[in-house]
Amino acid sequence: MPAGLLGLIPVRRPAQVNRNPRLVKERKRLQLLKTLWRYWIGLVAPSLVVVALFLWLAPPQHNPFVPLDLNHKPGLASHFKMTQLERHPAACFDALDATGVLYTMLEDSPPGEACGKYDALTLDRSLTPYSATLSMTCGQTASLYLWERHVARPAAVEIFGSPVARIETYGSFSCRNIAGTGRKSEHARANAIDISGFRLEDGRLINVETHWDNGGPEGEFLKRVHKGACRLFSVTLGPDYNKAHADHLHFDMGDRRTCR
Repeated sequence: MPAGLLGLIPVRRPAQVNRNPRLVKERKRLQLLKTLWRYWIGLVAPSLVVVALFLWLAPPQHNPFVPLDLNHKPGLASHFKMTQLERHPAACFDALDATGVLYTMLEDSPPGEACGKYDALTLDRSLTPYSATLSMTCGQTASLYLWERHVARPAAVEIFGSPVARIETYGSFSCRNIAGTGRKSEHARANAIDISGFRLEDGRLINVETHWDNGGPEGEFLKRVHKGACRLFSVTLGPDYNKAHADHLHFDMGDRRTCR
């Protein structure tokens, strides 16, 4: 090409990059927002739709935002709702009132005592009589009612063809430590119960110490009521836990979560 024409051809120069720190920072922020928006559209939004559909269509016992009805069968959200009743005594007593359970409210113990009863009651009448007078927190009583109505009573009829006439218990409130420790038991807060057996209407006695490992219908029944309790109480302990529980089932609504 003639040298004279070279000067007529435009020369492409590298694009000017703005190195202004403020503008560079703004571009990065916009890029991050675009990435987050794509993430929201692709993952978060569909997940929210699924959750919303679940809460709309799920039965009330599976929905954590629907108030607990103790007459409904336990569901996915039942234990969560039970723990909320522990924190909201007025709602707990309302839930108990809706069941027809009869009770006498107890005055709170003075604050600071090593053992005491708070938001507690004496159980006067439930669906099934108990062999001892029970003084428990409202939350513990509500969980016990759920277990009694939806676990123990149906299991007895299904397995033995006879309803439960009485539940044998070692009691609820007791100012004592956990065996072998210096830590107070949930019994010291009226937040636990020990079940030793079940008397059926046909006269049979199902005893935890005698029948837990016998492999017959009695053992099947005890394992079923133990497993059902694990879904409702915070702590469920039986003979497989240790020797201290060889003769009873322990249920409580403490802060731990244990099924043994």
